[in-house]
Amino acid sequence: MRFRVFLVALSLVLAGCAKSTPADRAADACAQYAEYGSHAGTKVTMTGPIRNAEADKLLRSWNDFEDCTGITVDYDGIAAFEQDLKDRAAAGHPPDIALFPQPGLIADMARGKGLNPVSADVKAHVERWWSAEWQTYGTVDGELYAAPLNANIKSLVWYSPRFFAEHGYAIPDTWAQLMTLTERIAADGVKPWCAGAESGAATGFPITDWLEDVLLRTAGPEVYDLWVAHKIPFNDARIVGALDKAGAILRDPRYVNGGYGGVQSIATVAMSEGGLPILQNACALHRQASFYANEWPDGTRIGPDGDVFAFYLPPLDPARPRPVLGAGEFAGAFTDRPEVRAVASYLSTPQWADHRARLGGAVSANRAIDRDALRSPVEKLSAQLLTDPGTVFRFDASDMMPAAVGTGTFWTGMIDWLNGKPTKDVLDAIEANWPKD
Repeated sequence: MRFRVFLVALSLVLAGCAKSTPADRAADACAQYAEYGSHAGTKVTMTGPIRNAEADKLLRSWNDFEDCTGITVDYDGIAAFEQDLKDRAAAGHPPDIALFPQPGLIADMARGKGLNPVSADVKAHVERWWSAEWQTYGTVDGELYAAPLNANIKSLVWYSPRFFAEHGYAIPDTWAQLMTLTERIAADGVKPWCAGAESGAATGFPITDWLEDVLLRTAGPEVYDLWVAHKIPFNDARIVGALDKAGAILRDPRYVNGGYGGVQSIATVAMSEGGLPILQNACALHRQASFYANEWPDGTRIGPDGDVFAFYLPPLDPARPRPVLGAGEFAGAFTDRPEVRAVASYLSTPQWADHRARLGGAVSANRAIDRDALRSPVEKLSAQLLTDPGTVFRFDASDMMPAAVGTGTFWTGMIDWLNGKPTKDVLDAIEANWPKD
């Protein structure tokens, strides 16, 4: 009797399985997107600065969402994104959604340039899943215009664990130890540092990051905030000192530019290629953000026992709160169609953040992100730094400043500085060109 009952039960289970069709399984998979509605045959245009391999992963991150909602997301990654967006907005043809890397540009587009406040759904998501600090970056005049998307940590130094082990080098805990290590590597016959500042219309931005990271360590976050808000001049003595401290590395021909040439070669080496000499032991150190993980060639192993890894750019005083420089992108909409609202809503959820994280090379400051979705040790390190209560996080200064400075004279000024223009003269010129109220 028991055997017959078992057979009957088994047959019912098998019958149920037999009824599960591909359409059923697709419907089950799409259940998680039901809240966004059906928008068959619609298209949402999107532009941003994310390009190349990183853009490929971005496109893949919403494949299932597209399949289930019927929305086609037409993304265009543009090197000169900032200027292109301004031109399109001025012509009355902005994209439906823009991915902003600069809060300063969000403010510019929100004030009379057509950017809409976020929907009620997006606002609720941001208030629920992001810190108050991250909410402020997309807020203009008390209104939220753009939701946080990806985040990155800039206070990192890439290196080769194997090269370090072979030479007995240790990860430095303080800036003094970093400089001692730099001198030791140079004495061993290798240019310690490599760098690349060329990035199309954004050429110069990697050097602004150097200044910002050093300023956080020398003058602290309070002075940094005053500088960003132009409550102290751009050429304040503390800014001069911070750039000179960065110059003790970047403008010393004994220390740069491993694998490429001298100091001035930094200005012409592509940002994406700046750290690659580490793989040939032609340099040992490369200060670049967590997103640089996307620039290593296919097959490069990232991790403490891999081909490359990264450590936190050390502070001057490890007893003080740990300064961390970072940045990210924010999604803001210029149009208000139902399908646009659906895409913007999805991008503001941990659901999307998890999908993007599983593809590798991205981190989110979304507090509900699944840490297990983060693939590489650098991503896990970045997430740890983003959420550590001992971290004092500050957003990239150039991204917070008025566009004329942040994506203009600051970038070009750093190239002038690499090419030998005195520090004070460079900062004086930027201060003289700060937009007048």
